[in-house]
Amino acid sequence: MTQPFELPRFYMPYPARLNPHLDEARTHSTRWAREMGMLEGSGIWDQADLEAHDYGLLCAYTHPDCDGSALSLITDWYVWVFFFDDHFLDMFKRTQDRAAGKAHLDRLPLFMPLDSGTPVPDPENPVEAGLKDLWARTVPAMSAHWRRRFAVATEHLLNESMWELSNINEGRIANPVEYIEMRRKVGGAPWSAGLVEYATAEVPAAVAGTRPLRVLMETFSDAVHLRNDLFSYQREVEDEGENSNGVLVLETFFDCTTQEAADTVNDVLTSRLYQFEHTALTEVPALALEKGLTPGEIAAVAAYTKGLQDWQSGGHEWHLRSSRYMNQGARPAAPWQTPGGPGTSAADIGALLAAAARDRLRAYSHVPYQKVGPSRIPDLYMPFELRLSPHLDAARHHLVGWCHRMGILQEGVWDEDKLAAYDLALCSAGLDPDATPEALDLSACWLAWGTYGDDYYPLVYGHRRDLAAARLTTARLSACMTVEGEPSLVPGNAMERALTDLWARTTAAMTTAQRRTLKTAVDKMTESWVWELSNQLQNRVPDPVDYLEMRRATFGSDLTLSLCRMGHGPAIPAEVYASGPVRSLENAAIDYACLLNDVFSYQKEIEYEGEIHNAILVVQNFFGVGYPAALGVVHDLMTQRMRQFEHVTTHELP
Repeated sequence: MTQPFELPRFYMPYPARLNPHLDEARTHSTRWAREMGMLEGSGIWDQADLEAHDYGLLCAYTHPDCDGSALSLITDWYVWVFFFDDHFLDMFKRTQDRAAGKAHLDRLPLFMPLDSGTPVPDPENPVEAGLKDLWARTVPAMSAHWRRRFAVATEHLLNESMWELSNINEGRIANPVEYIEMRRKVGGAPWSAGLVEYATAEVPAAVAGTRPLRVLMETFSDAVHLRNDLFSYQREVEDEGENSNGVLVLETFFDCTTQEAADTVNDVLTSRLYQFEHTALTEVPALALEKGLTPGEIAAVAAYTKGLQDWQSGGHEWHLRSSRYMNQGARPAAPWQTPGGPGTSAADIGALLAAAARDRLRAYSHVPYQKVGPSRIPDLYMPFELRLSPHLDAARHHLVGWCHRMGILQEGVWDEDKLAAYDLALCSAGLDPDATPEALDLSACWLAWGTYGDDYYPLVYGHRRDLAAARLTTARLSACMTVEGEPSLVPGNAMERALTDLWARTTAAMTTAQRRTLKTAVDKMTESWVWELSNQLQNRVPDPVDYLEMRRATFGSDLTLSLCRMGHGPAIPAEVYASGPVRSLENAAIDYACLLNDVFSYQKEIEYEGEIHNAILVVQNFFGVGYPAALGVVHDLMTQRMRQFEHVTTHELP
C-alpha cells in the first residue's frame, strides 16, 4: 500500500539501547496474554498478532536498564493497554455503542483499589482480568502517592476513549489545543511515565506536582504521541476511520496537504523535545536547589529523567520496526556510521545536531522593541452579548481608594492616571454583570492586584535581571495567604499589603479545602511571572504548546475561575468541576480570553515593552512567518476555541 506521506526527518540524538532480557519478556508476555484470555478465542488477537506487534521489543527498547522480572511486568502492562485499545475499537468504536462503552469503562477503576485490602469484583473479560492481575503485582513495590497518580493516569487513559468515540459519532475533528490536551490522556504517555518510575526510581512526592516535573512528563507525552501519530496515520485514518490523529488535526486546521501537516507535526514534536531538554538542564536543577532535595532524591529525579529519555529513543526505534506502523523508508539509508546493533535511528548525529542548532538559535534570536504597529484587530467571533453590572461607577470609585490605601499608587509603577486609563472595574463589571456591589468591588481589587503584579515583576526585577529577588517575592506572597490559621506574614510592600487584605476578605467564610484551592490558584499565577521573567532574561521565545498552557497561568485564569465559583460552589459538586467536559469548557473560554488579550496587546507588548510572551510573536517565531500570517493563525485558533465552547455546552454537558 502506498504511504500517504513521506515520513519526516526525526530529531532523536540519543541512540536506543536494548534490554538484555528481551527474550524472557517476550516468552512471559505471550504466556500471560494467553492466561488472561487475550489470544485465541478473544476475537481480537491471536498469537501471530501479538508476535508481530512485538511489545517485548518495545519495552526492551524503552526500559533498557531494568532487570528481567521488572521488564516482564512492564511488558505485560503494555500488552494489556494495547489489547484494551484494540478491544475498545472492535467492541465500541466500530459499533459506535456509547452506552456499552461507558459501562465497560465504569467497571475498570474497581480493579485498581488504593487500599490493598479492598476486594475487587470477578473479571468478566480479558481487559478486567489483566488489570486485576497487573495491579496486584505492581503496587506493593510503590508508595501510596505513586498509586494515586498512576491510578488517575490509568483512568484518564481509559475514560477519555469516550471522547474519541463521541468525536467519531459526530464526525468531529478536534482543534489543535484541544487535541494536545486530550491526547495526553487518551494516548497514555503520562501512564507510561508512571511505569518509567517503576523501572527507574520513584519521583519524590515533594516535587512530583511542580512545574519542572510536570513539563518533563508533558513534553515526553506530547513527543511520544505526535511521533505515534505520524507512524499511525495510515492505519488509524485510512483503515480504522479514526479522527484523533495530530496529522489529520493540523491538515484540517490549516487546510493544507497531508505532507505539509506531517512536517508541521514533526516540527511541534521536535520543539517539545527541545523543551524537555531545556527543562531538564535548567529548571530541574534549580528546583532541586530550591526544594532542598537530598542526594538520593536528586538521583531519583535524574534516573527518572534519563528513563523518559530512554523511552523516547527506544519508542522511536520500535516504531521503525513494528508491523503495527507505517515505517517504509523511515530508517536512514546512509547513516554517518554503520552501527553494529540496535539504535540506528539516531545514527546521523552530525546532520541532526546541525539542524537542531539552527532551530534552537531561532528561539533566542528575537530582536526586541521592533516597530510592528499598529495592531490589526480582525473580525472576532463572539456569539454572546455584553452585559455590564449596574454597580460599575461605585466599583471604580472604591478601587481608587483601595489602591491608595494599599500603597499601589505610591511605588512608582502605577499612578492614578494609569489606574483610571486601565479601567479594571469595567473589566470586572463585564466579567460578572450579576455580581453584588461587594462582590464586584472584590473582583475589581483582585484584578487590579494581579495586573499590578504582572507589571511589577518585569519593571522591577526584569530591568535588574534579578531572578533571585523575584523568587523571594513570590515566596513571600505565598506566605501572605494562610490556610489553617497559621501566623500571616507582616506585609512589607504594596503587593503584600494588598494580597493580605484581599485574602482576609475573600476567605472569611471558606473551608480549609476552599482556601487551599484558592491559594494554589494565586501561587500558580505568581510562579508563572517568574517563568516569564526567566524567559525574558534569556531572550527566549517560548515553545508554542508551553506558551499556550503557561498563558493560562500568567493571565490568572485559575484565580478567575475560583472567584467565579464562589457564587456557585455550594450548588455544584467538586467532581463536576473536575470532569472532562467542564475542564474542556473552562479551558476553551480561558484560551479565547488569553488570545484575545494578545491580539489587542501586540503592538504595546512587542514594540514598546520588549515583551516576548505574545501568541502572535510565538507563532511568528515558530513558523517563520510575518505578522499578518501569524495573526491569521491566532484568529483561527480563537474561533476554534469559541466553537469548542459552544460544542461542549451543546453536546458534552448534557
